[in-house]
Amino acid sequence: MELSIIIVNWKSKDHLRKCLGTIVAETHGIQYEIIVIDSASFDGSEAMVQSEFPLVKFIQSRENLGFAKSNNRAFQSAKGEWVLFLNPDTEIVGTAIAVLLAALKRMPQAGAVGAKLLNTDGTLQTSCVQAFPTLLNQLLNAESLRRSLPHSKLWGMAPLFNGGVEPQAVEAISGACVMLPRELLLRVGVFSEDYFMYAEDIDLSYKVSRAGYKCYYVPSACVIHHGGASSGKAGNTFANRMMCESVWRYFNKTRGRCYGWAYRGAMVVAGLMRLAALLVVFPIAWVRMQRDSWRNAFRKWMAVLSWSCLGSGKLER
Repeated sequence: MELSIIIVNWKSKDHLRKCLGTIVAETHGIQYEIIVIDSASFDGSEAMVQSEFPLVKFIQSRENLGFAKSNNRAFQSAKGEWVLFLNPDTEIVGTAIAVLLAALKRMPQAGAVGAKLLNTDGTLQTSCVQAFPTLLNQLLNAESLRRSLPHSKLWGMAPLFNGGVEPQAVEAISGACVMLPRELLLRVGVFSEDYFMYAEDIDLSYKVSRAGYKCYYVPSACVIHHGGASSGKAGNTFANRMMCESVWRYFNKTRGRCYGWAYRGAMVVAGLMRLAALLVVFPIAWVRMQRDSWRNAFRKWMAVLSWSCLGSGKLER
């Protein structure tokens, strides 16, 4: 078996159907298998896969294992020399999978490759590559700053904007679409189960780097990533708290507990500053009929502040 494609599903049946359909329609000349593991969503995906994609191996988990554990469990059944981890809310564009595999094969220094991710409307999804988290880039992580300074090393996304067509080295690749050699995954330990969701891809990219390999962004491979199709259903505040929790765990693991607690303190400061700014602009937002966006931002930063002071609480969705 040349390639194993692993997809973790959680309440994403309709997206999963489209994802599988585009893989089958667009991927040719490769001996591949597809393994779908459902993380206790019981949303009818098993019946759909068995009926419409009978060659796909479907694993039904009786409990919600989270992203890392689910991928690791499916990996135990994988037979491919190369492994593609793919989100269910993605759609393959053209020969993207073949392009990723060819890039990984021809670059011996490559430990992981990722595609150009596009939003539903076709615009670039800038989170497809990232810099490793630091206190500074987490404290300054605002969309307005990212748009104003896209080439800054803070974000690690300059390769997205330099117009190149060849694979380019980056620090971290999004777990929505990342391909690695099986042998390297066995060596570095696949996804770390320290995380329930979020930051597992950053951690994996970090382990690839520590093993002496590089991660590459492959701009000629395009994949549509609708984004948030699963985690969004759990509620924005859950996702916000879990993102903070995962980054905190990453810092504790890679930089030590002091750095982790410094991050928690920085998020207290950031939360208070953002909430104060939101209260100042409240009258303007109300007059300009921007109430929903204001409410969403307020809830997000209340969740961040709550996590910073009280912790994550129960992890399960």
